[in-house]
Amino acid sequence: MIFKKTRISGVHLIELERITDERGFFARLWCQTEFAEHGIDSRIVQCNLSFNPRKGTLRGMHYQLPPHEETKVVRCTMGAVFDVAVDLRRDSPTFQQWVGAPLTAENREMLVIPPGCAHGFLTLAENAEVSYQMSSSYAPHHGGGVRWNDPAFGIQWPGDVTVIADRDRNYPDFKP
Repeated sequence: MIFKKTRISGVHLIELERITDERGFFARLWCQTEFAEHGIDSRIVQCNLSFNPRKGTLRGMHYQLPPHEETKVVRCTMGAVFDVAVDLRRDSPTFQQWVGAPLTAENREMLVIPPGCAHGFLTLAENAEVSYQMSSSYAPHHGGGVRWNDPAFGIQWPGDVTVIADRDRNYPDFKP
């Protein structure tokens, strides 16, 4: 795996290191040792799958509050999404900044979202499927979110949002 740091501390884009031969290729998706070497919580406590039949579906921007903060490792297994992390850590030099990356079934890249960052994605294709692993179990009473189009962050989504849950659409303006 090739870990690429982003401008937000703890957010990594991971490219697979492919070993190719006449059969195709082999690549590791997970290595507890390598994740730990890059300072990433390598516990997997829960795995989720999100299937989204319509292009333009937005899910997010979600996070978990202490003591249920989580590291997420996100990968698109079918179709394409634009995956985003927003830094909500008040003591971070990149507080309120965001990074995004196209994750596709073809590029097979993964994005690591550390604790203290909100996460969400916009589907760029019909029938997009996203798989992600978390270091903490979902705790509904400790969940929170920020609005996908809040001017406090200025996220530049690469397409129109046509499907979104009321909860995600109606988060209040972010107050730093």
